[in-house]
This record gives sequence, C-alpha cells and structure tokens, in this order.
Amino acid sequence: MKGIGLGRLGAYGILGLQLAALGLPMVVYLPPHYAALPALGTGIVGAIIFVARLFDMGTDPLIGWASDRFPTRWGRRKPWIVAGTPLLMLAAWFLFVPPESAGRLYLLFWTLLAYLGWTLIYLPYTTLAAEMSSDYDERSRITAFREGFFVLGTLAAIALPVLFAGSQPAGESQSNGLEAIAWFLLISLPVALLLFAVFVPEPARGRAPRLRWREGLDILLRNRPFRRLLIGYLLNGAANGLPAALFLFFVTQVLGGDQQIAGAFLALYFLSAVAGLPLWMRIGRGWSKHRLWCATMLFVCVVFAFVPLLGEGDYWGYALICLFGGSVLGIEQAIPASIQADVIDEDTAAGGGGRSGVYFGLWGMATKLAFALSVGVAFPLLEWAGFDASKGENSDQALTMLVLLYAVLPVVVKAAVVAMIWHFPLDRERHAQLQSEIGQRGR
Repeated sequence: MKGIGLGRLGAYGILGLQLAALGLPMVVYLPPHYAALPALGTGIVGAIIFVARLFDMGTDPLIGWASDRFPTRWGRRKPWIVAGTPLLMLAAWFLFVPPESAGRLYLLFWTLLAYLGWTLIYLPYTTLAAEMSSDYDERSRITAFREGFFVLGTLAAIALPVLFAGSQPAGESQSNGLEAIAWFLLISLPVALLLFAVFVPEPARGRAPRLRWREGLDILLRNRPFRRLLIGYLLNGAANGLPAALFLFFVTQVLGGDQQIAGAFLALYFLSAVAGLPLWMRIGRGWSKHRLWCATMLFVCVVFAFVPLLGEGDYWGYALICLFGGSVLGIEQAIPASIQADVIDEDTAAGGGGRSGVYFGLWGMATKLAFALSVGVAFPLLEWAGFDASKGENSDQALTMLVLLYAVLPVVVKAAVVAMIWHFPLDRERHAQLQSEIGQRGR
C-alpha cells in the first residue's frame, strides 16, 4: 500500500502545532497570571479552571458522536474544525490579553469558550488520522507526524514568553509573553487551517449505520481491546501527568534551581522528544505497536529509577534524565493513538460502522481525566506531607513525598500498564484479519 506523501503529512500535522502552542500556556502560564490580578486569587482561579475542565470533558463524546452522525457535503470532520477555529482565536485573544479588572465571570466565560473551540478542532482532527489510512504501519506514521508537530508547538509556547519578556518587571514581562502567544495563534492558525483544508482531503466514507443507541452501546462494550487500551492509556497518562504537574516543584525544591533553569530543562526535554521520535520509530519498525509502546514505558521506568538519587545541584544528572526520558515522549503519544485507530476496526467489523468520533471522544475524556487524576492525587498528598511551595525550604518528609510522587509512583504505574498491554490481543495478524472481514462486509 502506497504511503501518504510528506507534503500531505506536513499539511495535516502542522495544525497540531497551533493546538499545542495553546495547550501548554493554559496549564502553566495562565493560572498564576490570573491569580495575581486584583479581583482574583489562587483558590478562585483553581476552582474556575476545575469547573471549566468538567465541562470540557463532557463535550468530547458529544462532539465525537455529532461528527459521526451528521455528514455534510464537505465531509464529517472538516466542518467542525472550521467552526472551532474562529471560536478558539477569539477566546485565545481575550483569555491571553485580559484587562486588569478581569474577574470570575470573565475568566470562566473565555476559558469555557477556549476549551470548546479547542475540542471542536482537536477531536475531529485526531479522528481524521484514523480514517486517512487503514494500513497498520501507516497509521503510526500519521500519528507520529502529528505528535512531532505537537512537540514543536510546545517548544514555541516555551520560547515565545522568553523572547518577548525582555528586561521588564516580572508581571509586565509575563503579560507580554502571553500576548505574544495570542498573536502567534491569531496569525498562524488561519494559515495552518488553510493548508489543512486544501491539501488534506477527507476520505470518502459511506453513511454510518443508524444503529439504535442500545445496540451501538452493546457493540462498544463488547470491544475488549478498546476497554483494555483505554484503561492502560488512562493509567499511563496519569503516570505521565505526575512528573508534569510536579516538575517545577522538583527543580526548585530538590535540585535548588530557579525558573530559568527549569525552562532550560523543559526545552531540553522537548527537543529530545523531537529527535527521539524518528529514532524510536526506526527501532520499532516491524514490531507490533503495543510492544513498541511497552518498550518505551520500560525505558522510562529505567531512566526514572535514577531520579531519587539526585539532590541539590545535580543539574547534569537531571539533564541526562530529561534527555533520555524526553526521547520517548512522542512515541508515548503517537503509538497509543495509532492502536486506538486499529481498535475502532474491531467495532467496524462487528457492525458498529463509522463511529471513530465516538471512540476518540471517549479517548479525549480519558486524556483529560488522566491529568486531572494526577493533580488530584499529587497535590493533596503533598499538602498532607507538609509541603509548601511558597517556602524556600521544605522538610525532609515533604521532599521525600515529592520525590515519591514525581518519580517512584509513575514507575510503579507504568510497570502495571506494561503488564496489562504486553499481551494485547490486537497485533499485526489480528489487524489483517479485521481488514479482511471489513472488506468482505463492504462488498
């Protein structure tokens, strides 16, 4: 089967760059910026973002179902992406460039609109990758391209605030950095959308079968590979979310670094992800996808086993951990998404029809729930251990808890996921069988 050309893959993947450039600031930069505004505070900002996240999780299956159910003359996925783009651009500007008087309703409204616009784009966008090819290896190539652009977008989000900060006071430099990200999105997102719309044709699909809700739910629940993959992906996502949520605390409290040093480690981590993606794809060529995913999880377990040995000033040791640990980031995102596309074939072969949107909607919920779980577990346990982020120094007990949550617990969870996924039933041979069954059904 002839592979998709690099030009089309680039036109598809570049839209992920813009989405990633928005995603990191909304988690890392926006909460402290709004917490410092006169009408808000840390607790209020946290509560508002939590409420917005609950709403955001609920939109994934709804948008996925609607994109499956209502095809148009322009396709099933693209109209939703086009509709979400102006919403996201509008919300990004008002969210990233707030007035000093911004209060609770301002933050809640624009956060809700930003999440809605992001999901309207992201969910059909990732679903389309599963439909661009039915080839086992080509699907991994498509998702790897997308995740590579996601990493580049994250690097852009890290670099822009630094480039536009200058020598101004902290609050003003942070405002300029957020405004720079907003301008980047306003200028580049329409260009990326145009390239995507023109050069990435949506595959022709027959009308999805009008299954009764109960019948469709029964088929979904009988899809054992999907259930197994979703649980494994959720647990691994939570394991990845723990070090992401605690990264800044670890660098400042355990290593004794500052935010500038933390930024350098972050840049190294994501640059390693860019370089490591094609390397790991080459290493895993010819393997079943789940074995490649397991190999990268085991690799991270070995790398993070050295984290508890680090102490104050061990910057070079931590740099090596960022270098090696970051090298598998792209694979840990791309390969499970590629397996998800194969799992949908189980549904299609069983008579479910073209329901990729529903599956990726549930996948999106798991992605968001994973990070919420990691924060929901880590922060209360840190507080219980007496950890205080505002202190220059914390007790040994608090730092021990920080290290356990940052490095030890993720390794334990990842090891459990490897045990769950190692004998995953949907390998190359099973996928070929499914494609044959789908072909016979379509005759």
